Amino acid sequence: MPKNGKYQVGLVGTGGIARAHGGGCEVAPSAELAAVHDVSEAALKGFGEQFNVGEEHRYLSLYDMLQSEDLDIAVICTWGAFHAEVGIQIAESKQVKAILCEKPFTSTAAEAEAFVGAAQDNGVLVAEAFKFRHHPMHQKAKELVETGAIGELKTIRSTFCTGGGGGGPESRQPNANWRFNKAKGGGSIYDLACYNIHHARFMFDAEPVRVSGTSQAGLEVDDASYLLLVFPDERTAQISTGFNCAGGQYAEMAGLGGMLRIDAAWNNGGSPVNIVLQNRDGRQVIDIDPCNQFAAQLEHMCECLETGKPHRISPESCVNQMRVIDAAFEAMATGTTVELG
Repeated sequence: MPKNGKYQVGLVGTGGIARAHGGGCEVAPSAELAAVHDVSEAALKGFGEQFNVGEEHRYLSLYDMLQSEDLDIAVICTWGAFHAEVGIQIAESKQVKAILCEKPFTSTAAEAEAFVGAAQDNGVLVAEAFKFRHHPMHQKAKELVETGAIGELKTIRSTFCTGGGGGGPESRQPNANWRFNKAKGGGSIYDLACYNIHHARFMFDAEPVRVSGTSQAGLEVDDASYLLLVFPDERTAQISTGFNCAGGQYAEMAGLGGMLRIDAAWNNGGSPVNIVLQNRDGRQVIDIDPCNQFAAQLEHMCECLETGKPHRISPESCVNQMRVIDAAFEAMATGTTVELG
């Protein structure tokens, strides 16, 4: 039985995504925020005051937080370049039952294998924090595909484009935002396309066999990326992402008998959303109530700890995700199609 009847959560990092997780902790029925770690005392103070984390539960040392607190779940919210190092340290401490790691899970598949291996060796559940997987909208879309609402799913087209302000790469300085900073793990693949890649793997319930693509360069990282993933039976996912151009965050799933479209696929801020279903029976709009995806994500992790059921995003999926990302980088660098086993 967790402390106070709620699973105790420790956050590693205090940036914007950590604040989203902090908000999720505030409304998740089965969990509560117990402690936070950051290397900046000022950041810890601001975060602690915002989320009512007492001074005695704010830590400049990750080791000290893990040893001093009775935590159940650690949530990694650092820059992506440090996810593997931090995750392995947490797993090897044996001080938590589960680790939820923000995307990208790691920088490479080799790092992902090491992270997952450390978690499995120490009996720690680990999952990548793709919040959209826990949104009823995506669960409904998956159900519609599986029940044949659009016939056999053949092609997915999706975007995640956050630009449109008119500026070139010089307007995205590496010291201004981690997303544009190579050393911190920035770039359109790590920050944006990872969503689309995971979504395609989820919807097809398969791994791609070929990856090709191209990119547009930023000052240090890929400013935009355009990928084609080919899945078994020649099914395809066409992905367009970037910091430079406008384009929104939609996903279309096209089958032999119809199509689904989602216009606010990844970040929908607790707003009402919908799925548009077009098939032989006509056009139907399926409305979905607002959802705090971070709370839903945390509740699923708590349910897994409580019941022993598998997490929706398995450790093997985390490694396979990074294998596809490795292939995407290779394809963009060489201009060739990369074959995956």
